[in-house]
Amino acid sequence: MDFKTIAQELVAGCREGRELENLDKLYAADAVSVEAMTMPGADSAETHGLDGIKGKHAWWFENFEVVEAVVDGPYGHGDSSFAVIFDIKARNKATGEVDPMKEVAIYTVADGRIVREEFYYDTGA
Repeated sequence: MDFKTIAQELVAGCREGRELENLDKLYAADAVSVEAMTMPGADSAETHGLDGIKGKHAWWFENFEVVEAVVDGPYGHGDSSFAVIFDIKARNKATGEVDPMKEVAIYTVADGRIVREEFYYDTGA
């Protein structure tokens, strides 16, 4: 897949609820995912490998329900990276609370696959 197709398919998949399907379709087996901070229960802000990234998605869907979402982009940068802005409201399944969440994700593409994703959001800094 070429860069433009990967970027457009990632955004379309997020808008249409096909995030999990797109992991196998778009990501390299050794892809790296980097959060803005180390999440509770994790040893590092980095997750290595497609199985680890799938685990992050499983945790998210187990704990949150997206009630409203706007996926804006992709915004290309050359032919190897693009950004997507996620503006969502998510319900915490344990508490029922609905919170707004906004983040910018930067994706790096090499050899026809996403090899790195980095998430930027308010960390209270």
